[in-house]
Amino acid sequence: YVIPLHVTTNLIVFNLHLFIYFCGSGEDSLDGLMRDRCPLTPSLSPRKRTTSQSKTEPPLLRTNKRTIYTAGRPPWYNVTGTTFKEAFVIGLCGGSASGKTTVANKIIEALDVPWVVLLSMDSFYKVLSKEEQELAARNEYNFDHPDAFDFELLVTVLRKLKKGKSIKVPVYDFTSHSRRKEWKTVYGANVVIFEGILAFANKELLKLLDMKVFVDTDSDIRLVRRLKRDITNRGRDIAGVIKQYNKFVKPAFEQYIEPTVQVADIVVPRGGENFVALDLIVQHVHSQLEKREITVRSALASAHQGQPLPKTLSVMESTPQVRGMHTIIRNKETSRDEFIFYSKRLMRLLIEHALSFLPLKPVSVETPQETVYEGKRLSGKRITGVSILRAGETMEQALMAVCKDIRLGKILIQTNHDTGEPELHYLRLPKDISEDYVILMDSTVSTGAAALMAVRVLLDHDVQEDKIFLLSLLMAETGVHSVAYAFPNVRIITTAVDKKVNDEFHIIPGIGNFGDRYFGTDAPSDWYESDEGMDY
Repeated sequence: YVIPLHVTTNLIVFNLHLFIYFCGSGEDSLDGLMRDRCPLTPSLSPRKRTTSQSKTEPPLLRTNKRTIYTAGRPPWYNVTGTTFKEAFVIGLCGGSASGKTTVANKIIEALDVPWVVLLSMDSFYKVLSKEEQELAARNEYNFDHPDAFDFELLVTVLRKLKKGKSIKVPVYDFTSHSRRKEWKTVYGANVVIFEGILAFANKELLKLLDMKVFVDTDSDIRLVRRLKRDITNRGRDIAGVIKQYNKFVKPAFEQYIEPTVQVADIVVPRGGENFVALDLIVQHVHSQLEKREITVRSALASAHQGQPLPKTLSVMESTPQVRGMHTIIRNKETSRDEFIFYSKRLMRLLIEHALSFLPLKPVSVETPQETVYEGKRLSGKRITGVSILRAGETMEQALMAVCKDIRLGKILIQTNHDTGEPELHYLRLPKDISEDYVILMDSTVSTGAAALMAVRVLLDHDVQEDKIFLLSLLMAETGVHSVAYAFPNVRIITTAVDKKVNDEFHIIPGIGNFGDRYFGTDAPSDWYESDEGMDY
């Protein structure tokens, strides 16, 4: 026996009125309705609009001396610097208030991997015209129709994110029905969870999804959730919510959303409470991530041996002064104060040398004597410095002393103790860095694994390859070749190049652990950092 939907809707509304009448009004009453109407469904907090977000904050292990980042993003590119593995994209589709966000959060928790991005379709509503805003204010605009979404922008953003690029996601203001000026920057996804009511309604979107999950929830439960959300959170009356549901939400579900269940790989009844289905999804994602693992550092250490140094390399002239400073900082008996003093001198010389490679344009200025001087000026918008933490940060002071008001960014790359591979843990880059000349700083480069990752990060943020200058006090030939082979247009600048790298990826004769010698710390023998000052 089938009860028509309008009858079911009227019964729900009638019961809601009775419940509020006898038990009071407000959120507690609606919570009670949820418990009575759906005894198997746990009480949920009112659903807010889902916003796109990224889980890029890895777990930390803090001691009184240092902070150790215990999880990071492994290489997503090969030895040629080309993106090798794309992000794994999970598409979540289902009706309004079906529990898609709950399922997404449960998947994120169960995956327990860093660098997970939640991309919500709610961020990609079109900007409404004045007439459309008036309709929305009267609950007469159809937000559930495909025409309400900017699919062109959505496909572009998801495609770039899947390829490992930095992207900007619009922030939609549901009060004014417009996009805010500030967009959210998202980068570095191992896994992307894309959720929305029409996630499967576009052919180009479907091509980008590696796994398609349809969240199937009873229509009465979805209606009750929607009533609870709109009444308690948005101050709407019951009649307005029901009107919008019958006029737009229900027809859109039947016409555009429900038929797409046919393209789903997995259908999840009961949403976030279906732990068997969630476990199957998580297991599959883990297996796919394992298949995509690659090794970079060992391949770099054995490559390019015996080849001539590239033309993009510039080594400072080994004057008696430069060689004398190298003698001091390479000596294991040198005190920390002297090590810091002479390292800073070398850094300053290195920065000055590197600036001579920046393109300059002719410019005329008038002197105090009212005569014209024909000079030079930077041919470009600005310079930005980016340090590879932590030892690369020691070069920032020299850069700021030479370049007034320079912008600074930071990238933290550390070596995974188990795999020996570099992992990206943290980055903070200035806005619009794509327009700048970037001076990338690290104290030493051995295999080039960390430098390769840092350059790849900059390229993913649309910095032009020929505008990147990699600076280091000391490099091994292996590291020079690795960077030059992968990125032939990056300018490599150093004060000295050593020939060998040992089995532990340390430069020979080398300089030791630059970071520990500079900061006065001692790394435990069983703990590894990045290329940042460990001679590898």
